[in-house]
Amino acid sequence: MKPMANKRQGNQTIITEFDPVTRAILCVGFSLIYTISLMGNSIIILITMLDSALHTPMYFFLWNLSFLESCYISVTIPKMLVNFVSEERTISFTGCAIQMHFILSLGTAECYLLAAMAYDRYRAICSPLHYPTIMNPRACTKMATACWLCGILMPMGKVIWIFSLPYCGPNEINHFFCDIHPVLKLACGDTSSSEVFIVLISLLITVIPFLMVLVSYACILYTILKTTSSEGRHKAFSTCSSHLTVVILFYGSACAMYLRPKSSHIADVDRVAALFYTVVTPTLNPMIYSLRNQEVKAALRRLRGRKMFS
Repeated sequence: MKPMANKRQGNQTIITEFDPVTRAILCVGFSLIYTISLMGNSIIILITMLDSALHTPMYFFLWNLSFLESCYISVTIPKMLVNFVSEERTISFTGCAIQMHFILSLGTAECYLLAAMAYDRYRAICSPLHYPTIMNPRACTKMATACWLCGILMPMGKVIWIFSLPYCGPNEINHFFCDIHPVLKLACGDTSSSEVFIVLISLLITVIPFLMVLVSYACILYTILKTTSSEGRHKAFSTCSSHLTVVILFYGSACAMYLRPKSSHIADVDRVAALFYTVVTPTLNPMIYSLRNQEVKAALRRLRGRKMFS
């Protein structure tokens, strides 16, 4: 990475510059990733809407996850691509605040949505007879709405706090986008109280839903081990292993980014962690969670057959 001279351009922040060859490689790479992610998530959204066999709680939450992931990756990559091809790599103070709020809001919503999906699997495996009654359409809609509301509201105080701090020094962000720690490094004066507040909110956002996931899967594991049917065990393990892979990827990278002490934050490590939860996870989710699923594959075949005979 080639550093730029720190210079003030009104009420704007400069994004750190790469050399031209690196910029071209990154532009092509991220364009490809963005296209793959949008296509994969759009396929999931489309088939869960069009195929009545997938009108179940599990695929209702998957629809929400795919829509969320499409929004998530669209908050960061388009602006990054503009910065790669533009000579003027800046973002306004307000634009930076808006971008951070969307990143944190969508990340928070995903934390709670993954917990809701784990609870859905827990009910399906541990209480199969009561599952249709408990996870009825109204209950699923309420759970999904609560996840989205938590995403919108919970990070709001954090973002307002960060952007109410005085910024009077360098304005170069050593990061791919406006994230908490790179922006806080630009603040003047002591930010220790802000960092404590941010860690506390981050704990609330990540640890509580993660504990909900762990409790759900502990109950699921206990039920699976008691199951005598090998076919039932295989199906339960297949569904749950995909979800756990997504959970580990997302929560692991998010915790590595937001729950580490300030002294351990290294710019290169932060960039890799940020790319994992904002770019890699939304791209891999359709393949890990849905496109390998036999029900989804069957729905795709039915959709193709419907188009051929229409």
